[in-house]
Amino acid sequence: MEEIEQICVEMISHVGVARSTYIEAIQKAKAGDFAEAEACMKAGKEEYLLGHEAHYELIQKEARGEHIQVPLILVHAEDQMMSAEAFQVIAEELIASYQKINKLETIVSGK
Repeated sequence: MEEIEQICVEMISHVGVARSTYIEAIQKAKAGDFAEAEACMKAGKEEYLLGHEAHYELIQKEARGEHIQVPLILVHAEDQMMSAEAFQVIAEELIASYQKINKLETIVSGK
């Protein structure tokens, strides 16, 4: 496998795990387990960062004057990065909403 393809596979792998972890965080928050949701978000951000670092490697190559051909796998990898980033934002918003709902339910129930 060529170097660019290997970097793309690394990107796809890390950001895929990040996106899955963000989805898991939403599910944990929905169940009221906010500590675990926060842990999932932290783990997702760490995975996303690894994928971003791999992507940055390609940007550095281009900046050094090394022409990077854009194979379809790179387009897919960048699409996966954007998807993971969107899921991060959505997860953060949903978790905050679930926390507010949980607080309101606690107030209403008097617990």
